[in-house]
Amino acid sequence: MLATRLLLSTRQIVCVSNHRESVPAPFSDVISPEDHRKAADYTVARLRLGRVDLLIDTTVLVVLTLGGGLAAIDRVSAHWLASPLLHGVGTLLLLMIAMTIVGLPTDLWRTFRVEARYGFNRTTPALYATDALRSLLLTIALGGPLLALILWLMQVSGSLWWLYAWSAWTAFGLAVAFFYPRYIAPLFNQFRPLEPGPLLDAVERVMQRCGYAADGVSVMDGSRRSSHGNAYFTGFGAHKRIVLFDTLIERLSPTEVEAVLAHELGHFRLHHIVRRLIMGFASAFIGFAALGYAAGQPQWFAAFGVESAPAHLQLALFLLVIPIFLFPVTPLSGWLSRRDEYAADRYASAHAEAADLAAALVKLYRDNASTLTPDPWYSAWHDSHPPALARIAALTGQRS
Repeated sequence: MLATRLLLSTRQIVCVSNHRESVPAPFSDVISPEDHRKAADYTVARLRLGRVDLLIDTTVLVVLTLGGGLAAIDRVSAHWLASPLLHGVGTLLLLMIAMTIVGLPTDLWRTFRVEARYGFNRTTPALYATDALRSLLLTIALGGPLLALILWLMQVSGSLWWLYAWSAWTAFGLAVAFFYPRYIAPLFNQFRPLEPGPLLDAVERVMQRCGYAADGVSVMDGSRRSSHGNAYFTGFGAHKRIVLFDTLIERLSPTEVEAVLAHELGHFRLHHIVRRLIMGFASAFIGFAALGYAAGQPQWFAAFGVESAPAHLQLALFLLVIPIFLFPVTPLSGWLSRRDEYAADRYASAHAEAADLAAALVKLYRDNASTLTPDPWYSAWHDSHPPALARIAALTGQRS
């Protein structure tokens, strides 16, 4: 996995650097050479920092598994927590906190050096610290009880514990998705109703054409942390909400925002979101079933130098190493996501102006310093959205 990701990263750096001086013809009237060079430099800077992240993560994984790091964390938890259940939850939470701390230096560098150097960061150190503390407390408040329930089920539910644990995981995921827009998101950002005017009229028009009813249209203060722009909708049932970043509103015209929303609504109307949710739960089902099988195989733990492992160490080891086994299917996940993006673009073209969507995307590529010249292999493996040239060409073809 390490070798493949480093190879792909190298290809991306070389490809982007080689095209740094020439703006692709379809974008030459909108994106200046200066903006194109900035996007190339920004992409390369993020990739180089990502390589550092990758090397650190790989080292940490080896230390935690083959190096005995997980066992050391478990001993610390056992020293402070006498109850077997609390001991197990403590070990898992300490593992999460330790991995977060290890990744903190590169995350700080990314936020306050890379993002700041290219004019994107607006996060203050105080806000960064506040976000980190809130995330930690939320992880403990929500994740702690869930982990306790899963560990308890592993201990008392017999050979089918994994099925009950998966059911608990699924119910938790649905609850978070349902309540996130109203109760969790406001912990990190401020939301205000979109004020009456041409933009609200455009949003309501596209919602009516797409047959979409939402709890409201909100503007999020994304500019507090970054100048990147975005739009999304979230929640289920009566808690569905459309969210526009204030930075997006600043950059796009009402008709362009309308086209972007038509694209996002396309994901909803074409059932992409529900399908992704079902695929996530199905993947979790397979994962829990695999863990249920591995828990009964002594050789699984012997491979990590562990003669016998309690439930919480079984879960921790599995969560640490399963990404390696899933890595080969990454291109399939990316291909499915890019296919959905093309489909949502076609839906948007039928319910808004394709020219407006194309214009909005070009502005977002420019303002977010997105590379227009990715390496094909890197893009096929990693990218969730189609390359800019292919995507704009598809929209232009639909328009003509």
